[in-house]
Amino acid sequence: MKFPSPIRVEKIAEMIGARLVGNKKGLASGINEIHKVEKGDLVFVDHPKYYDKCIQSAADYIIINKETAFPEGKALLIVDQPFEAYLAIIRHFRPFKPHTKLISDTASIGEGSYVAPNALIGHHVKIGKNCRIGPNASILDYTLIGDNVVIQAGTVIGSDAFYYNTKKDREVWYRRMESCGQVVIEDDVEIGAACTIDRGVTAETRIGKGTKMDNMIHIGHDTITGKNCLIAAQVGIAGAAELGNGVILWGQVGVSKTLSIGDNAVLYAQSGTPASLEGGKVYFGSPAIDAREKMKELVWVKRIPEMWEKLQTIEAGLKQPL
Repeated sequence: MKFPSPIRVEKIAEMIGARLVGNKKGLASGINEIHKVEKGDLVFVDHPKYYDKCIQSAADYIIINKETAFPEGKALLIVDQPFEAYLAIIRHFRPFKPHTKLISDTASIGEGSYVAPNALIGHHVKIGKNCRIGPNASILDYTLIGDNVVIQAGTVIGSDAFYYNTKKDREVWYRRMESCGQVVIEDDVEIGAACTIDRGVTAETRIGKGTKMDNMIHIGHDTITGKNCLIAAQVGIAGAAELGNGVILWGQVGVSKTLSIGDNAVLYAQSGTPASLEGGKVYFGSPAIDAREKMKELVWVKRIPEMWEKLQTIEAGLKQPL
């Protein structure tokens, strides 16, 4: 999330009650979680395992619970509970605002676009020209939609990320990291009924131009799809995955988090991928492998009973007395 304008890091430290060490005159441009940080960002860390990753990241300002070494030009904002400090910053810049009408006064809807009855258009939503939003769809806060986009009935765009801060030494182990990111739907995208697309935790989830999505698909936070992807029903894509251009995912494919699938890759129905895949290939199975190899494997699996029977016959023959 970018701030409306850069803010002196001293002001941020004052806001969260932090002890500031290092570059006290710097300007923070935004706050991001570790997978999405950029230069000028704030990031928080509350476990020694991740200290170095955060300190050496692109972020210039680290909210942390212990003073430690850090590169010149950066700053530490030291607090007892970095996660609580993160939440305080998010709530300050993106406070909860209830919806009091179906179309927010802060939303904008382009010429020729149609919004069906009972669709919710949230705060600061922008919808382009010649779009069609189906009944009971929910387009939640800060979502950006391009031109010629179709969103079918009951779909939810911009729901909170399934993303939690975990500490097993407290009564409630999982505490939700409040989302302040957005969803960007590019031009000529079509999204079926009853789909859910989570917004970025602090950055964005993006659906590339010309992509077509069937019904009942879930897209996790911070996922990026390329242009002209085709995604069939009941596909689930976890957070921060990246699909190249022209990727095809057939029904019930599962894609794990923080991986990439190359341009023009195809995954057959019910495949599951726990790791990144090269583009330009066809995959099948779980874990997904080259589809031709998987088909050969299935042929051999079918022959196991026959092979076992032959083996038993051979063994019985060897046991006969001469």
